[in-house]
Amino acid sequence: MTTPVSDRNLDGYGAPLIPWEKVRERLDAGVPQAPGTGGPNRHTCWLATVRPDGRPHVMPLGLLWLDGAFWFNAGPGTRKARNPAADPHCVVTVALDPFDIVVEGTAQKVTDDATLRRVVDAYAADDGWEATIEDGALTAPFSAPSAGPPPWEVYRVTPSTVFALGAEDPLGATRFTF
Repeated sequence: MTTPVSDRNLDGYGAPLIPWEKVRERLDAGVPQAPGTGGPNRHTCWLATVRPDGRPHVMPLGLLWLDGAFWFNAGPGTRKARNPAADPHCVVTVALDPFDIVVEGTAQKVTDDATLRRVVDAYAADDGWEATIEDGALTAPFSAPSAGPPPWEVYRVTPSTVFALGAEDPLGATRFTF
């Protein structure tokens, strides 16, 4: 994802369009989730997927922003891994300062070693999580309890629409289409 093909101001109170450059700059600064890192002490990221019967499924998770996309990992037996296999449409929400971000897109499993190496390196640099690559997935001594046991598959969420909601200056609401 580089530049939106369109944007639309959704604010009904006269706030200006939120510039994509500010949203992208904020995402590029990282998605802190641990206490003392600038994020709330609770979950700031959520993934909504669609079950095979059409019902929604929402779970908190750790997200990585890399190369204009969100990345997450999950054990193959978890619902957040099984749902995208059947229907890749998903929504990721992220509470940041000064924006709340809602991303509509698709989640695709990634297995090539070169991409997984970039993801592993980014996890290590971002929050110190040291994972290794094994048979197209990640392993490590630990991960989030909701990720299930290793190995963990890696998914890239490619945005099609991003909503930015200003929690402080700049206030407002803007939709970006990619």
